[in-house]
Formats: sequence, C-alpha cells, structure tokens
Amino acid sequence: MVFPHNPVLAAFYATLFTWGVTAVGAAGVFFFKTIKQRLLDAMLGFTAGVMIAASFWSLLAPSIVMSEELGQVPWLPPAVGFLSGGLFLWLIDKALPHLWFGQPLARVEGIRTSWHRTMLLFLAITFHNFPEGLAIGVAFGAAAQGIDGASWAGAAALALGIGIQNFPEGLAVSLPFRREGLSRWRAFLYGQASALIEPVAAVLGAASVLVMRGALPYALAFAAGAMIYVSVEEIIPASQKNATDVATIGAMIGFAVMMVLDVAFG
Repeated sequence: MVFPHNPVLAAFYATLFTWGVTAVGAAGVFFFKTIKQRLLDAMLGFTAGVMIAASFWSLLAPSIVMSEELGQVPWLPPAVGFLSGGLFLWLIDKALPHLWFGQPLARVEGIRTSWHRTMLLFLAITFHNFPEGLAIGVAFGAAAQGIDGASWAGAAALALGIGIQNFPEGLAVSLPFRREGLSRWRAFLYGQASALIEPVAAVLGAASVLVMRGALPYALAFAAGAMIYVSVEEIIPASQKNATDVATIGAMIGFAVMMVLDVAFG
C-alpha cells in the first residue's frame, strides 16, 4: 500500500481499505444464509488474536520506546494510557445501548431504550470497530512525528492486519443479521456499515496526535487499552461460549499473523 505523507489522509485511506475488506466479507451473505458455529467461533478467535497482537506489537511496544526517547518514565505513559483506553471503552459500554448476537433483549447493555433489536446489534458491532480505526489513526500520526519505534511501514502493517481480520469479521456479522430475519441486502448493508466508524476514528486519532507530540506514548497505549477491552469483554467470550478449541486455535493464528506482519514490515 502506498500512502500520502499527510498522516490524516493516510489514516483515512488505510481505513477505507479496512472498511472495504469488511464490505467484501459481508457480501458473503449473498451466497450463504448460515455458517457453521465452529467456523464462526474460529473467525471470532482470529479477530481477537489479531487485535491482541496489534495492541502490543503495533501500539504498546512503540509507546514504551517513545516514552524513553521523550525523556519520560518508560513504563508510566504506557500504563496510564492503556488503563485510560480501557476505562473509556468501559464508560461507553455502560452508556451506549447495545446487544450482542445470541443474547435476549433482556440482556441489553447501556442506558434503557426502546430501540429495535437490529439497531442494538448494529451498535454493538460499531462499538467494537471504533478502537480499530483509532489504533490505525494513532499509528499513522505517530509515524509522521519521526520518533523511533513508529514508522509508516509499521502503521501500514497494522492497517493490513486489521483489514485481514475484517474479512471474516464482515461475514461473521452479516450472517447473524440474516438469521435475525433481515433480507440479504439489508444484512449486507448493516454488516458493512458497522465498519464505517473506522475512518472517522482514524482521522480523529491521527489529527489528535499531530497537535500533542508529548502525548504520543499515551495515545498509542490508549488505543491498545481500548482494543484489549473489546477483545476481552466481547469477542473472546462470544467465541468461547460453545467451549470449542477452534476459537483458541483461531486466536493463536490471528496473533501469529499480526505479529509476523508487524515484525516483518514494521
């Protein structure tokens, strides 16, 4: 992938790519109505593995390096930023009405609402995609600062890794919408639209770090904390609810894929 030198534009284009891959995956609903639960579990596990690996290799590790280069306590910005990212997502989790697939309406999280079940499901997936876009935006913003530990290639590798896991994720999202009774076309629209938050979050992340160079280590760790929160709170439990090994294997493969991408190209 070739990116412009403007990190905001680069982050925007990168997340257009990740959104596009989500749309391609979601288009699978035109060819399949159902998917084996074991395959769905493996897809979710793969997604979690990629996000966990990206949190360390692409975000936390550069945060530690930058903290040292900026003369800060090496462990303090990563720790504060990481916990702040988790806290931010926890607050959104408590405030935003949402519902995960397979759960009854009685299990709606967030403030009370009369919204339709489909909208609650859509918000849950959108909530999950926000940290991914934020992470890409912060990574490109950090690369533009010319600090050791961050590079354009590393940011591109992160976008590529998230894009790869967005393909099975798009399919894993659109098919449950189909099972909820939506038409194939509406299931596709909801599936791909859930990733439209990624370009928005990426632009915000890249723009914010450009004006706060000293806060870069915190911003990188913040994105990592947000991604870990979503992985542990929602994705891993959803993949493991059937107690199958395929979800764990998928997570291991996803972690390895993201690690290889970051180390090889970052």
